[in-house]
Amino acid sequence: MHKLGRGNRDKVQQFMVITGASEKAALQALKASDWHLEGAFDVFYSQPQIRTSTDTRHQEELYKRYKDMIFVDGITLLCNDLQVDPQDIVMLVLSWHMKAATMCEYSKQEFIGGLQALGIDSSEKFRERIQYMRSELKDEQKFREIYNFAFGWAKEKGQKSLALDTAIGMWQLLFAEKPWPLVDHWCQFLQARHNKAISRDTWSQLLEFARMVDPKLSNYDAEGAWPYLIDEFVEYLHEIGIIQKSGEDGVSTQKW
Repeated sequence: MHKLGRGNRDKVQQFMVITGASEKAALQALKASDWHLEGAFDVFYSQPQIRTSTDTRHQEELYKRYKDMIFVDGITLLCNDLQVDPQDIVMLVLSWHMKAATMCEYSKQEFIGGLQALGIDSSEKFRERIQYMRSELKDEQKFREIYNFAFGWAKEKGQKSLALDTAIGMWQLLFAEKPWPLVDHWCQFLQARHNKAISRDTWSQLLEFARMVDPKLSNYDAEGAWPYLIDEFVEYLHEIGIIQKSGEDGVSTQKW
């Protein structure tokens, strides 16, 4: 490793700390990803040997430790061991890896499957993976997948829509990672004008709206195929003066 430049040496060390990998494995993953750290994580965790190198007996022991997952105590114990708050967004990322069907609840299959996917077979490795899981939120595609996963994960069993209060809480959590300047106005609009559960279509389309439409709405197309609720939100922004309607120059103005 002494032949590497300082920047790459630092990446090797950081990779080893986060993943617990050997220097050789770190070098292989980083070289395969052209020295992009986040890409190297994907390379490392997608390798079959990562999953098979874990001890299934230890995974069973971890499951037994947290087997009361269907109760608050199980999740609280897990969060205490991981040294994270139960409301931390990393718990959503973990649930995404476990393909959990319900918030605050993991079946044995979900739990052990997630451990295998992450290469975890001890509490120490579990804690080491936290930083990696946080880094996944910076990846645009993974963030989109986690965002869309959150809808089904957070809604009540048997319900097609997501309770408004829950949806607002999830939006505030998610958009804290990928800032959207209009999120507070969106939540205020829903509470003032909508006050109903949120459909999956509205949930998924809002992320597209936040990513595609400028916060000043300068490129908003009123004839576009947005859900009616998003169109009403745009009207609401005009009504309360947050966004001024286009003048003769065709450009919307913004007031915060």
